[in-house]
Amino acid sequence: MQLGRAGLAWAAALLLAALGAQAAAGDFDPYRVLGVGRSSSQADIKKAYKRLAREWHPDKNKDPGAEDKFIQISKAYEILSNEEKRANFDRYGDAGESQGYSQHQHRQFHHFHEGFYFDESFFHFPFNSERRDSSDEKYLLHFSHYINEIVPDSFKKPYLIKITSDWCFSCIHIEPVWKEVAQELEALGVGIGVVHAGYERRLAHHLGAHSTPSLLGLINGKITFFHNAVIRENLRQFVENLLPGNLVEKITDKNYIRFLSNWKKENKPHVLLFDHMPVVPLLYKLTAFAYRDYLSFGYVYVGLRGTEELSSQYNINVYTPTMMIFKEHTDKPADVVQARDMKKQLIDDFLSQNKFLMVARLTNQRLFQELCPVKKSHRQRKHCVVLLTGEGEKFAEAYETFLAFAMANTKDTLKFVHIYNDRQPEFADALLMDEEKYRGKSAVVILERRNNAGKVAYKTLEEAWQGSNEDNFILLDLLDQLRTDPGLLSSETVLADLNDELAPMFLIRWLYSMLDYISDSWDSLFHSNWREMMPLLSLLFSALFILFGTVIIQAFSDSSDTRDNPPSEKEETAAKTEKNDTSFSKESNSRIPKKGFVEVTELTDINYNSNLVRLRPGHMNVVLILSNSTKTALLQKFALEVYTFTGSSTLHFSFLSLDKHREWLEYLLEFAQDAAPIPNQYDKHFLERDYTGYVLALNGHKKYFCLFKPHRSGDEGGTLGSCEDYDSSLHTETRGKSSCSPGSRSIKNKLHKLSFWMERLLEGSLQRFYIPSWPALD
Repeated sequence: MQLGRAGLAWAAALLLAALGAQAAAGDFDPYRVLGVGRSSSQADIKKAYKRLAREWHPDKNKDPGAEDKFIQISKAYEILSNEEKRANFDRYGDAGESQGYSQHQHRQFHHFHEGFYFDESFFHFPFNSERRDSSDEKYLLHFSHYINEIVPDSFKKPYLIKITSDWCFSCIHIEPVWKEVAQELEALGVGIGVVHAGYERRLAHHLGAHSTPSLLGLINGKITFFHNAVIRENLRQFVENLLPGNLVEKITDKNYIRFLSNWKKENKPHVLLFDHMPVVPLLYKLTAFAYRDYLSFGYVYVGLRGTEELSSQYNINVYTPTMMIFKEHTDKPADVVQARDMKKQLIDDFLSQNKFLMVARLTNQRLFQELCPVKKSHRQRKHCVVLLTGEGEKFAEAYETFLAFAMANTKDTLKFVHIYNDRQPEFADALLMDEEKYRGKSAVVILERRNNAGKVAYKTLEEAWQGSNEDNFILLDLLDQLRTDPGLLSSETVLADLNDELAPMFLIRWLYSMLDYISDSWDSLFHSNWREMMPLLSLLFSALFILFGTVIIQAFSDSSDTRDNPPSEKEETAAKTEKNDTSFSKESNSRIPKKGFVEVTELTDINYNSNLVRLRPGHMNVVLILSNSTKTALLQKFALEVYTFTGSSTLHFSFLSLDKHREWLEYLLEFAQDAAPIPNQYDKHFLERDYTGYVLALNGHKKYFCLFKPHRSGDEGGTLGSCEDYDSSLHTETRGKSSCSPGSRSIKNKLHKLSFWMERLLEGSLQRFYIPSWPALD
């Protein structure tokens, strides 16, 4: 009975509290304040708000209660203009921070008549996964998703990631700020991620988050933790600080000509944003980071004194943000966009259409692949018109006329590019077979990429490009014929990858890496917890222990040495000899030759299956390609180079006669086009190609091979192939008369550095070329 009275008293208290909360919520009715009905549309609500705001604005209405009335009108419009807040008000009578509490009371009161117990939400809300905020669901990250997608994408945009978990009281406190900032930054182009440490422990450990809540930034694959108070301004500044500081250059009347003229040096279009904001907007910085590989960005604050000439030069409306793109011509923009509200989608569409110059210079392989993509079908043919020219005033006229031709013939199926012959010599040599004809002049080539391995079909203009009217007519006629006759590109070749002309030097890359490491260590020293600091402290103490231990041992060693008599000269010499012999035996112990000679057998149709096709797993056959005239010299040098590797039981050594099996060899080399280009039917030297000195490591079980190409006779170290280098203790099964003539010496030079190639073969670091099946050896 007492329990029943206590329960009734407690229920009455809850009922009074619920009624009080409803009464408090009922004091403010946004519908009544704006004078609209509950079924009113957003247009009616907005119209009522504008009318009342004009009427009760404190600057226009001198009534003493105008300010309070205006605040109520603004609050009412804030609730009703947001569909989520409006739905909460219609359901619970409150759209503010007490929403969760009101819902909780509603649930408890709903279960009151069923029995006197706490609803399960008391124990779980808001910690369990079922009641986690639904807004975080779309941002949840998993380990594989993070590694395979988020990290590569961080090189295009920064990420803000929250680490949370169940039963995390602090996570509740930062939730309102997190929602607001995540929604705002995502609209600007920042990636948002949420990691639930309870379900993704592997990812949380990988990120270095050992407590919740944690906030971190990810950019260029690098993680930075947030250590300040969780407020909107700090989080925005944190994301902005993640970005490099030199993304956007401030432009005025003094430096705009220099900025726009750098298009030739940087090989990029230049973008100018004119706006009345004194600081560069975060949206513009994020855009500059995403397109930094394609475009250079400048910002003009039109309200600053010293930008009048620039604004007048390009007829800028100072009241509306304007974005201009400049390409080869700095006197007028190539494209312009103007809008009162620059949204991310508008900027992305604008920039994606203007990422390249009209005649971009091919400075790396990635740029070549983007401008000249591989054809996907006959309807999607993409042709590149390439100007192969030189640098300096001598070639300026040829370039200008080619640029004028490109601007007059812009089409979706054509891309106009140019290269400098002296910076990309392999590319130019592959396309210009008759070098003397074009030496010191410019040439034009029309090409089409056939595959990603570098195979292209092309046609070179018969005469050098002078930029005359006749040259223009010839090129225009060829492009017209190409529309109906794709077979016009009759020549084929394989292009090597382009050199990266703009890549930073190794020393600069090393310096940047060191600065990043020092910055990370400094940040860890002041902000990381002890668990994160343990590896660094362990390394530090280990180094100190080794240092002081070495000093102490050295001190005792020196004192004992002074007491002993110095050894005699003979004893010292014997000790050194013994030491050298011991060190040599340790180094060579891992690969000691089992015999005093090298077994090299000829690969024929009789032993082909046993020595290659049915070779045991893990075994490889190293095959030397030779001819009858080079047989003796190459076998001698081959034995010298591979002798130290004969201790391996998984390696077999053979030679193949080029005079007998040229067709079999060329079939294999077809699968290594990028490493050993094979001539096509138009090559007049097709049957004269010299493959002597090539070495193939064949893996019969896995059906792949590695390729060694001989060095030219002019390479350094050519004297290593002389006859004096031949060790008479090494013999091959196939012996012949040795020759010490200059011709024999140059032949041996082909196998120079073969031993280094064998080292890489055993390490497994050589490129592998796979084939569908081994061809027959007829």
